[in-house]
Amino acid sequence: MTTRIGILTGGGDCPGLNAVIRAVAKSLMRQCGAEVLGIEDGFAGLIDDPVRVRPLPWDAVSGILMRGGTILGTSNRANPLRDEATAARVLAHVQALGLQGLVVIGGDGSMGLAHGLAQRGLRVVGVPKTIDNDIPGCERSFGFDTAVATVTEAIERLQTTAASHGRVMIVETMGRWAGWIALEAGLAGAADIILLPEIDFDLEAVAAVCRARAQRRRHTIICIGEGAKPRGGQPTVQAVEPRPEPLRLGGVAHALAAALQPRLDCEVRATVLGHVQRGGSPTPFDRVLATQYGNEAAQLVMTHAWGRMVTLQRGQLTSVALAEAAHGNRRVPLDHPLLRAARQIGVSLGEPGDP
Repeated sequence: MTTRIGILTGGGDCPGLNAVIRAVAKSLMRQCGAEVLGIEDGFAGLIDDPVRVRPLPWDAVSGILMRGGTILGTSNRANPLRDEATAARVLAHVQALGLQGLVVIGGDGSMGLAHGLAQRGLRVVGVPKTIDNDIPGCERSFGFDTAVATVTEAIERLQTTAASHGRVMIVETMGRWAGWIALEAGLAGAADIILLPEIDFDLEAVAAVCRARAQRRRHTIICIGEGAKPRGGQPTVQAVEPRPEPLRLGGVAHALAAALQPRLDCEVRATVLGHVQRGGSPTPFDRVLATQYGNEAAQLVMTHAWGRMVTLQRGQLTSVALAEAAHGNRRVPLDHPLLRAARQIGVSLGEPGDP
């Protein structure tokens, strides 16, 4: 009997999704002659009746490596575990399709759903996906490098307009509770101040750095993660499960601009990059990483290593139990070498006494 495997992409879109789909499908077809079915619109394609699936023969997954988004579509609202009747319907649909297993490509929310379905008997392999780089047990998720490159380019462009007008320019990045994008893009784009969700910032310290720079260089670039907050303030991201998109209420960058403007003589402007960070073609790094993840997921399928997620740890491909990636998020450790490097080269992290 021919092996039949399903693939779906859950949660938000992310550069590199098509590279994973391509690698999973081609590896399975070439190595074990499997038939691969694509589930459309994430878990919604398995919840709805009739199900929404399409075959993924070799030609269907060729020529998609560089393409952004996902050819299968996705949904971040479909919850196969919203009640036991829905979960049972999903399992029945999987059985009716004749699937021997399912590859779920998604973030920690999708991994949580995959884990829940695995506990109910579904054979699942997970692939980590998020631009936020915040999945537990995974040191590098595909899509992150592309997001960092996009934000870095935006900061570079804002450098010239900030210098021309002598302004303070604030750039807000995605990342929710984790500051990885803001940290790496801030360093790559030569931001003067980097504000992260992991380190509550001191508003007066930020203003002092801006005033000092106004005397020396005339302009200041601030890169702020969307989950950052001042000391004693409330985060803009609501810590509830399942996690929604961040509730920006105009953006933390605009809130910071409003707070800084009365404290400074120069003009303060804010830019919220938003979903532009998630779109477009993946960088070469993300194409390679996504291909490796997809191929490794196929190996887990062929060895029947169900209930696991492929990952990267200490620079090596491996796998972890879905349960490990299903809860919490991976934040920037306070002793991370990049934080030390930032402080030592004079980048402010919004801490009292910063240069």
